[in-house]
Amino acid sequence: FGPSGSGKTTLINMIAGLIRPDKGRIEADGRVLVDTDAGRFVPKHKRRIGMVFQDARLFPHMSVASNLRYGRWFTPTAERYADIKAVVDLLGIGALLDRRPAKLSGGEKQRVAIGRALLASPKLLLMDEPLASLDEARKAEILPYIERLRDETKIPIVYVSHSISEVARLASDVVVLAQGKVAACGPTGAIMQRLDLLPAEERGEGGAVLDTAVLGHDDVFGMTVLGSVAGEIRVPLLA
Repeated sequence: FGPSGSGKTTLINMIAGLIRPDKGRIEADGRVLVDTDAGRFVPKHKRRIGMVFQDARLFPHMSVASNLRYGRWFTPTAERYADIKAVVDLLGIGALLDRRPAKLSGGEKQRVAIGRALLASPKLLLMDEPLASLDEARKAEILPYIERLRDETKIPIVYVSHSISEVARLASDVVVLAQGKVAACGPTGAIMQRLDLLPAEERGEGGAVLDTAVLGHDDVFGMTVLGSVAGEIRVPLLA
């Protein structure tokens, strides 16, 4: 998390292997990807990392189904764990398989891009502001799918964002970047209370993160009832 120019995309590109750092060490799940002192730099196609960019970057001449299958080609058969049908169902893109990218909405393109990354059976998923180019309606459409991705696949995700609402909804832990350095890191609930860490234009958006459970829905009044340690909380209807 951090303002534009703070180094978020540079950092995620280093993890992906798209940028070679001048000095440093990158390790993921005990596997050293970069160690400049030791002269180690694992090529990007051997890192087993999936990446979703701001723009979907789908192949325009391929159908959705072909774009999805492309993600599998670079993964050895014995190491493939992602099932095409399961990924299609997870992202709700079954009706799109025969279409070309030009016939998709922005939200649909991003869901396909996420599916392509998943079908590479990655050990780590990188998402570089995947909602930045979408309007509010499309963001609302795709956020539930990213939540399902987080909760159901159990793949570690490094999610880059400058949106407080996205961070509060999706993140378990937050690293705040400022001018190329780590300003703070910790659980989302703790970081969200630190208004001093937010960009000046966003300091009015600080808040708290509450752990709640959905108790029920009130369709008559269009509300959802949440249960928390503080009691019941009613919010606008959650789909």
